[in-house]
Amino acid sequence: MQQGGGSETEVTWEDQQNINKFGRLNNRFHELEEEIKIAKETNENLEDASNELILSDEDVVRFQIGEVFAHMPNEEVEERLETMKGKASEELQRLEEEKESIIAQMAELKKTLYGKFKDSINLEED
Repeated sequence: MQQGGGSETEVTWEDQQNINKFGRLNNRFHELEEEIKIAKETNENLEDASNELILSDEDVVRFQIGEVFAHMPNEEVEERLETMKGKASEELQRLEEEKESIIAQMAELKKTLYGKFKDSINLEED
């Protein structure tokens, strides 16, 4: 009794390496999505803190450093927040660029693997 109607395509060592690479890229893609989500939340929180500081009429404010709150001049806190916002924006941009690079690499691998295996392989997520 014959099972399935598809043709058997031999999987070479190179094909297996491409499949493994696709899997690693896919895992990194999902990790990046979570990191980007966290980075966006951080940017929003820093922006909110900066806006609250602008509305504050106090000369000295409490600023959290690690687990400790320190009383600091308003101007110094503004400078620190701007620095933190800059770093957070750079990090978000770096993560977005890495994500785009991974998407491009995955598209190339899909093209190669689907070209050889057609319906015998499924690289799409449900």
